[in-house]
Amino acid sequence: MSKRSGNLLIIDDNASVLNSLELFLKHHFEKIIALKTPNLIVSTLEKEPVDVILLDMNFTAGVNIGNEGLYWLGRILELDPQAVVVMITAYGDIDLAVKAIREGAFDFITKPWDNNRLLTTLQAALQLRLSKKEVTKLQLKEKQLREDLGRGYSTIVGDSAPMKQLLSKISKVAKTDASVLLVGENGTGKELVAREIHRLSLRHDKSFVNVDVGALTETLFESELFGHKKGAFTDAKEDRIGRFEAADEGTLFIDEIGNLGLSLQPKLLSAIEQRRITPLGSNCPVEVDIRLITATNKDLHEMVKNNIFREDLYYRINTVQIEIPPLRERGNDITKLAEYYLHYYARKYERCTLKFNNKTLEKLNNHAWPGNVRELRHAVEKAVILAESDELMPEDFHFTLSSDSIPLKNLSLKEAEKTLIINAMKNHRGNISEAARELGIGRQTLYRKIGKYGIL
Repeated sequence: MSKRSGNLLIIDDNASVLNSLELFLKHHFEKIIALKTPNLIVSTLEKEPVDVILLDMNFTAGVNIGNEGLYWLGRILELDPQAVVVMITAYGDIDLAVKAIREGAFDFITKPWDNNRLLTTLQAALQLRLSKKEVTKLQLKEKQLREDLGRGYSTIVGDSAPMKQLLSKISKVAKTDASVLLVGENGTGKELVAREIHRLSLRHDKSFVNVDVGALTETLFESELFGHKKGAFTDAKEDRIGRFEAADEGTLFIDEIGNLGLSLQPKLLSAIEQRRITPLGSNCPVEVDIRLITATNKDLHEMVKNNIFREDLYYRINTVQIEIPPLRERGNDITKLAEYYLHYYARKYERCTLKFNNKTLEKLNNHAWPGNVRELRHAVEKAVILAESDELMPEDFHFTLSSDSIPLKNLSLKEAEKTLIINAMKNHRGNISEAARELGIGRQTLYRKIGKYGIL
């Protein structure tokens, strides 16, 4: 610890005691808050970040039984179960101090105190507080890691020209701390690309933390990203750090940022600009150091024009934009990915003798893959599970008629895109929202493409 670090709260009704403590300890703590009455403890803890609390045991004149100190110790620990409290007691009340330790105090000092003993105790208390905060962070990061491992993230597979260009951009931007916006259709692997950027970055040995903001309500948004204090809302039964704090010194990946409502965008912008967040139910800001990566399948530029996405937020997250190609543009990568997932799921489901029939691979390569790599992965997994022989046949893969019948290999990119749009519009009887959802693009993007190709 540095010579001056941590915030200290002192509560004692004796003004001379407060002055003496503050005069001595101001050289050793970053900030000291002094209170003459314990009635201000709750409001102070709600708005001030406090690391160590020095609490007197008696506040009423002529009363020396210590009940007041024990009561306020309990209140403090209710507010913050990780609080580190050092009690101040008279020499003859050591039994009371021991009782306070049993009820959750870290240690005690006696009046009159020895300065060296006082400083050693408070420094040990500060070290414990910092350790508790670090353990909480590590526990959340461990939970996140377990969840991520359960999702079975794969590596980037493919050597088509579009993928070589993508990997080149990734290698260039990874070594910087620039904010990256990943754009592309649903299922193209935006989170996989974000993880690759993190893996190649200077923060690779720190945490990668992801959050999908698309479906979060306002309360859940603040709780997920900024954390909350116990009692901040009905289900807040304990303190919780948010994704920003969990990603401190590492990478924060915010997915589906195009679905973030206008009312929430200023809160995110403020956190990104200031690199500071305030947990829900607290007035105490927390400094964070993150590398930010965001992703969307929407046309944010169009959303800015239509006043449904803030321009300042758009430019803040878009230092570098990387577009991830749809699977239909990746040529022979379809075969490589199909083989990769066949090998993965064949081992997982103990069907290691499975292989593709040549006509099956031809069918996979001719499919439009509106759901991109995600659709291919799920299709292969389903086929592996349900296959009745050791050879995966064309009939083991069931696609919608319109998508399955598009001969992509015989069309140019523009013709294939136009055909996909026409079929999606037919599938949904002209419903723009549903067609856009099937294609994995935003409504505004679809409107623009319909005008471009003259589709009525």
